[in-house]
Amino acid sequence: MSGSNVYTVSPGWKVLLRDLGIQPIGVLRRAGLPEDLFARKNAVLDTSEYFRFWCALEESADDPLLPLRIGSAISVETFDPPVFAALCSPDLNTALQRIARHKKLLCPIVLHIDITDQSTVLEIEWLDTANEPPASLVAVELVFFVQLARIATRQQMYPLDVFAPLPLVPEGDYTRYFGVPVRQARLPKIIFSALDAQQPFLTSNEKMWEFFEPGLKKRLSELEDCATIAERVSAVFLELLPGGSPSVEAVSKKLFISTRTLQRRLKKEGMSFQELLHKTREELATYYLKTSRLSGAEISFLLGFEEPNSFFRAFHVWTGVTPEEMRKTLKDGY
Repeated sequence: MSGSNVYTVSPGWKVLLRDLGIQPIGVLRRAGLPEDLFARKNAVLDTSEYFRFWCALEESADDPLLPLRIGSAISVETFDPPVFAALCSPDLNTALQRIARHKKLLCPIVLHIDITDQSTVLEIEWLDTANEPPASLVAVELVFFVQLARIATRQQMYPLDVFAPLPLVPEGDYTRYFGVPVRQARLPKIIFSALDAQQPFLTSNEKMWEFFEPGLKKRLSELEDCATIAERVSAVFLELLPGGSPSVEAVSKKLFISTRTLQRRLKKEGMSFQELLHKTREELATYYLKTSRLSGAEISFLLGFEEPNSFFRAFHVWTGVTPEEMRKTLKDGY
């Protein structure tokens, strides 16, 4: 499995599950996973295995408040090194940027961060569009970042706004936890006030960060070396597409390689830049049609097309059907 497409299984899971009163071995058996998984060095799961583990955890807990219980049980001992290193940051803005940079060491998720004078917006996007993450996993990601801020500042920090693709239930419990009702949006998102995002972390420790940083850089380099160029380009497409059709130059700049090198390496893997762009757009379009109520025009915008008709024509070339015909097919389960 390519390192960029797997979930790292931290030994901290064993501590966390026991703190929750859940037997780790029972969850692993229910998920059909190796019983020594948490004892393995550098253990990883692919997306389907990890989601299976998560569903087994839901069944074992049998508690709709599981994500909130996980949030309250999070401690320094359960953090992976990249996240523990983020706790050494001076404030939430810095911590989020560091986690975003190193998130790929833990799982195939991209964090989009927008820092302004008024707020800090964190948006969470899963790279694997073929598998929809369990609702409770989405909830845990949202809870985690709020809990991280509270642990580091020792303040009961509340975000300005929270969004999720599906309702988080029981709604009242999540409203009390976040301090605001959870509203619906395509991607999970948290908005912190600029003041809260700049609150000093009491866990700040630059000496500790200097200790962690070289190791994290090395692991990132190793990960990027083992990932195919097609995987890396596809990840950049996900970031750039909502802003318009990505150019070879823009993608090359993001990957810190020349356009000639990028095209040569893609050709070596049997793929051209345009073929990969079409493939990524088709997969994303199918995902949006399957998992959302977005209109064709809205999907067209998210895929970087200048106008909807261009998207409709392209989709018909890719699939032989219209977007709405595909949506009906997916809905009917054929």
